[in-house]
Amino acid sequence: MSQSFDVIQPLDLAQLQPRPRVIDVREPAEFTGELGHIPGAELVPLATVESAAKDWSRDEPLVVACRSGARSAKAAATLVGMGFTKVTNLEGGTQGYGAAGLPVEAANASPPA
Repeated sequence: MSQSFDVIQPLDLAQLQPRPRVIDVREPAEFTGELGHIPGAELVPLATVESAAKDWSRDEPLVVACRSGARSAKAAATLVGMGFTKVTNLEGGTQGYGAAGLPVEAANASPPA
Protein backbone atom coordinates (compact mmCIF):
# COMPACT_ATOMS: atom_id res chain seq x y z
CA MET A 1 0.00 0.00 0.00
CA SER A 2 1.28 3.44 -0.92
CA GLN A 3 2.02 5.92 1.86
CA SER A 4 1.31 8.87 -0.40
CA PHE A 5 -1.14 11.74 -0.18
CA ASP A 6 -2.06 14.66 -2.42
CA VAL A 7 -0.98 18.28 -1.97
CA ILE A 8 -3.24 21.28 -2.57
CA GLN A 9 -2.45 24.96 -2.96
CA PRO A 10 -4.36 27.45 -0.76
CA LEU A 11 -6.20 29.09 -3.69
CA ASP A 12 -7.30 25.69 -4.99
CA LEU A 13 -8.63 24.73 -1.55
CA ALA A 14 -10.59 27.98 -1.34
CA GLN A 15 -12.32 27.18 -4.64
CA LEU A 16 -13.28 23.57 -3.85
CA GLN A 17 -17.02 22.91 -3.67
CA PRO A 18 -18.21 21.21 -1.68
CA ARG A 19 -15.60 22.23 0.86
CA PRO A 20 -13.70 19.22 2.22
CA ARG A 21 -13.22 18.62 5.93
CA VAL A 22 -10.19 20.67 7.05
CA ILE A 23 -8.17 19.31 9.98
CA ASP A 24 -5.75 21.76 11.62
CA VAL A 25 -3.04 19.85 13.50
CA ARG A 26 -1.43 22.80 15.30
CA GLU A 27 -1.61 23.32 19.04
CA PRO A 28 -4.61 25.20 20.52
CA ALA A 29 -2.58 28.37 21.17
CA GLU A 30 -1.55 28.44 17.49
CA PHE A 31 -5.10 27.78 16.27
CA THR A 32 -6.33 30.85 18.13
CA GLY A 33 -3.08 32.80 17.72
CA GLU A 34 -1.93 35.56 15.39
CA LEU A 35 -2.19 33.51 12.18
CA GLY A 36 -5.76 32.51 12.97
CA HIS A 37 -7.18 29.46 11.23
CA ILE A 38 -9.01 28.47 8.08
CA PRO A 39 -12.75 29.09 8.49
CA GLY A 40 -14.49 25.85 9.44
CA ALA A 41 -11.25 24.02 10.29
CA GLU A 42 -11.34 21.49 13.12
CA LEU A 43 -8.55 21.60 15.69
CA VAL A 44 -6.96 18.17 16.15
CA PRO A 45 -3.40 18.62 17.51
CA LEU A 46 -0.82 16.38 15.81
CA ALA A 47 -0.25 14.26 18.92
CA THR A 48 -3.96 13.35 18.98
CA VAL A 49 -4.59 12.70 15.27
CA GLU A 50 -4.33 8.92 15.46
CA SER A 51 -6.74 8.57 18.39
CA ALA A 52 -9.16 11.22 17.08
CA ALA A 53 -9.30 9.69 13.60
CA LYS A 54 -10.30 6.21 14.76
CA ASP A 55 -14.01 6.99 14.31
CA TRP A 56 -13.74 9.04 11.10
CA SER A 57 -14.90 7.75 7.72
CA ARG A 58 -11.92 6.38 5.79
CA ASP A 59 -13.42 7.61 2.48
CA GLU A 60 -14.19 11.20 3.50
CA PRO A 61 -12.03 13.83 1.77
CA LEU A 62 -9.68 15.38 4.34
CA VAL A 63 -7.37 18.38 3.98
CA VAL A 64 -4.73 18.55 6.70
CA ALA A 65 -3.19 21.91 7.64
CA CYS A 66 -0.65 23.32 10.11
CA ARG A 67 1.49 26.47 10.22
CA SER A 68 3.78 25.71 7.26
CA GLY A 69 2.86 22.26 5.96
CA ALA A 70 5.44 20.11 7.77
CA ARG A 71 3.39 18.80 10.71
CA SER A 72 0.37 18.35 8.48
CA ALA A 73 2.48 16.20 6.14
CA LYS A 74 3.25 13.94 9.12
CA ALA A 75 -0.45 13.84 10.01
CA ALA A 76 -1.37 13.09 6.39
CA ALA A 77 1.09 10.18 6.30
CA THR A 78 -0.36 8.88 9.57
CA LEU A 79 -3.91 9.05 8.17
CA VAL A 80 -2.92 7.28 4.95
CA GLY A 81 -1.24 4.60 7.06
CA MET A 82 -4.53 4.18 8.95
CA GLY A 83 -6.35 3.47 5.68
CA PHE A 84 -7.71 6.90 4.78
CA THR A 85 -8.03 7.15 1.00
CA LYS A 86 -8.63 10.86 0.29
CA VAL A 87 -5.99 12.75 2.28
CA THR A 88 -4.53 16.05 1.06
CA ASN A 89 -1.88 18.25 2.68
CA LEU A 90 -2.25 22.04 2.45
CA GLU A 91 0.91 23.38 0.78
CA GLY A 92 2.35 26.24 2.86
CA GLY A 93 -0.12 25.67 5.70
CA THR A 94 -2.05 28.53 7.27
CA GLN A 95 0.89 30.86 6.53
CA GLY A 96 0.42 30.21 2.82
CA TYR A 97 -3.35 30.44 3.10
CA GLY A 98 -3.19 33.88 4.71
CA ALA A 99 -0.38 35.03 2.38
CA ALA A 100 -2.63 34.16 -0.58
CA GLY A 101 -5.06 36.79 0.72
CA LEU A 102 -7.65 34.23 1.79
CA PRO A 103 -9.81 34.92 4.83
CA VAL A 104 -8.88 33.41 8.17
CA GLU A 105 -10.74 33.36 11.46
CA ALA A 106 -8.80 35.40 13.98
CA ALA A 107 -8.16 34.69 17.63
CA ASN A 108 -10.87 37.11 18.70
CA ALA A 109 -13.46 35.70 16.29
CA SER A 110 -16.48 34.05 17.82
CA PRO A 111 -16.66 30.29 17.43
CA PRO A 112 -19.23 29.03 14.93
CA ALA A 113 -22.71 28.67 16.40
